[in-house]
Amino acid sequence: MKQEKLLGFYDYTVVLTYAGMLFAFFGIMMSINARFFEALICLMGSGLCDMFDGAVASTKLRTPEEKRFGIQIDSLSDLISFGVMPAVFVYMISECNPKVGFFCAFYTLAALIRLSYFNVMEEIRQQETDERREYFTGLPVTSIALFLPLLYVLETKLSFHNGAPYMVLLMICGVGFISSFEVKKPHGVFKVILMFVGILEVLGLVIVARGAM
Repeated sequence: MKQEKLLGFYDYTVVLTYAGMLFAFFGIMMSINARFFEALICLMGSGLCDMFDGAVASTKLRTPEEKRFGIQIDSLSDLISFGVMPAVFVYMISECNPKVGFFCAFYTLAALIRLSYFNVMEEIRQQETDERREYFTGLPVTSIALFLPLLYVLETKLSFHNGAPYMVLLMICGVGFISSFEVKKPHGVFKVILMFVGILEVLGLVIVARGAM
């Protein structure tokens, strides 16, 4: 095998995956600095990148190594973006409450288990068929990119400040990540609907941010 100058792959098929991880990293920094509006915008940026990275990757005929790398890097990026980053956000917005921290740890562990299991099953699936995946098993980790901003808007408007709503959300999502039920993978019109919902959430975040000024 030819030795590359740098480890990894750097063509256009992985650009969105890398960008999504960088959004999440900046979101973690924003959360630590209590800049929660910016953190959630970063989270939604990660979600937007994840929505289209698979479609971009499918436009190129990839080698088996590139496909396997794509599976691994996508899940590793998702763990940071939709596992670690939301947990840090919730822990910080709850003023580092140890009880909330327990739920954050459970949520991150559930995301880790789900994504690791997905990697194993996806490699097996791709060895058996070239067909596009139509269903996810369990709740996709990317769903937190819609749920968390929505809860933040509602929590701000309803003045809940004890961290309980966030603990409930993380518990529900964590259980959903490792549960065995099928969710249809979004395509076409459904992706447009998700983007429209995301735009509405951004508007809600802007209204909340302006109200806090």
